[in-house]
Amino acid sequence: MSAVLSHRATGPVPVGNRSPEGRAARRRALYHLAAPVAVLTVSHEGRVHGTTVSSVPVLSREPLLLGACLRARSEFAALAAAAGRYTVNVLTADQAGLARHFADTRRPSGVEQFAGLDWTPDPYAHAPLLDDVLAHYTCRLFGASQVGDHSLLIGHVTHAAVGRGDPLISYAGGLFTGSLDPARDPGPADRTRKETAA
Repeated sequence: MSAVLSHRATGPVPVGNRSPEGRAARRRALYHLAAPVAVLTVSHEGRVHGTTVSSVPVLSREPLLLGACLRARSEFAALAAAAGRYTVNVLTADQAGLARHFADTRRPSGVEQFAGLDWTPDPYAHAPLLDDVLAHYTCRLFGASQVGDHSLLIGHVTHAAVGRGDPLISYAGGLFTGSLDPARDPGPADRTRKETAA
């Protein structure tokens, strides 16, 4: 992931003031949250849809809940709420094209947006599981709400499968690839509480 780390800031930038410049700086600071990219898919009453999300955080381990934020009044959020289930396809570093395709508002609608792609329907959600991804998660809708200017979906993972490869990373407003090199092990005395608990 050296390509991402090469953009590391040289030091903290003050972003706490209430001026328009401060608000803009806070928005820019959010771009420094790196996260794996995924494509969500849903199927409801014959209508199939997919969309790219730049983060799928784990909200709970018991029960196992994943979150996804979508723009307000998104078509995907409406279909997922109606279907009550959907899938999460975590992309590999080789699948930037898929991320861009499902983020493009000019792509065809319905099942035609999956034309030319290799996928199989999920047995439970009936939504497309994309081939050769890093991981699949089948989710039952656990909750949905409007949070600020986004729709928040919370999915209860009912099934998961993992593949191979390096993740596609969203960072600084772009897509990044690269191998994940483990951080140097500092030894038991210097490990964080979270590392020790894991």
